[in-house]
Amino acid sequence: MHCIRTITPEVLFLGASDRRLALFESVYPIPRGVSYNSYLVLDEKTVLLDTADSAVSGQFFENLAEGLQGRPLDYIIVNHMEPDHSATLGEVLRRYPEAKVVASAKAIGMIGQFFDCDLTGRTIAVKEGDVLNTGRRTFHFVMAPMVHWPEVMVTYEETEKILFSADAFGTFGALNGNIFADEVNFETVWLEDARRYYTNIVGKYGAQVQSLLKKAAGLEIAYVCPLHGPVWRKAEGIGWFVEKYQRWSTYTPEDRAAAIFVGSIYGNTVNAAEILAARLADKGVKGIALYDVSYTHVSTLVAEAFRCSHLVFASATYNAEIYTPMDNFLRDLKSHGLRNRTAALIENGSWAAVSGKQMTELLGGMKDMKLLENTVSLKSTVKDRSGLDALADALAADILA
Repeated sequence: MHCIRTITPEVLFLGASDRRLALFESVYPIPRGVSYNSYLVLDEKTVLLDTADSAVSGQFFENLAEGLQGRPLDYIIVNHMEPDHSATLGEVLRRYPEAKVVASAKAIGMIGQFFDCDLTGRTIAVKEGDVLNTGRRTFHFVMAPMVHWPEVMVTYEETEKILFSADAFGTFGALNGNIFADEVNFETVWLEDARRYYTNIVGKYGAQVQSLLKKAAGLEIAYVCPLHGPVWRKAEGIGWFVEKYQRWSTYTPEDRAAAIFVGSIYGNTVNAAEILAARLADKGVKGIALYDVSYTHVSTLVAEAFRCSHLVFASATYNAEIYTPMDNFLRDLKSHGLRNRTAALIENGSWAAVSGKQMTELLGGMKDMKLLENTVSLKSTVKDRSGLDALADALAADILA
């Protein structure tokens, strides 16, 4: 049975949610599931904007058939060719042979990489500034390469001022009946997943996101329809979420706060981190976060590093190198382009503490990272707290300045 939601009388939400998928892209845990959003616009011509993942194909095709009510499908706008949004495209093309694909030239080329289908006479390649008129409505196409694939574009429908934003402004999390951001408690329930989604999926491409935000700033937007997560329809909410994207894409911390990341084998390094956290609290620092990198998924660690202004990396030495989970985390941060943070280090080693030197080298390869000089070096256990006290002084002074 179909499960269509109405955004406006002629703009329908055809998406569906997957609550069984454990790992998005086989990497990121999604305990709250994920939605795959697709939209149908009814005009003199009908327009489908993106399709859906194969996991929800049954629901998607029922929704599409119900939305069309026997009408032909005239256009399929492909904003993004990643399979979670295009896996059902081949079947849509088969079921609706009269439909034409509207997409960037790169996206049209990718269709042949994923599907064996004859597109002769069925494609319209669009570029920046091109438009498609479907009767009462005009669709404008805005190229958004590397947000977060090279073929990506977003589509602006001028009549109702709707931005179909592809993966931009998306989030992890299944939709539970309410499809609008103003119907859910986004800031307390959804923001953490939205941050984790952005930082891990799109975070590397801050410059490209900035370019898209500048283009979007010239548009009057009443609705934002992403490919994952809730639809935005209120100006104050849209502005609030755009401000988050502005911070994330410029690598500007959301909070002046300390996040302490610990790689500890037998508990001695984490003991040092606990002492540091307590000293920071004594000095008035609030909202301290402390994570064991062996137990917390790296996608959460990356998101927290994007959130916080001050980062402490406390690592045991392991096989004369950085403790493996910490090493993986730091390399992940570097690959996601994190910058503009103040960092501090705690190293531990029973006979040769070298993790601090190697963490320094990794952080040195990241842009705009300020490393405090108060590195604490331990031999097995904490015997003298003076180094941790000095580090707490330096961190607190900088955070509370």
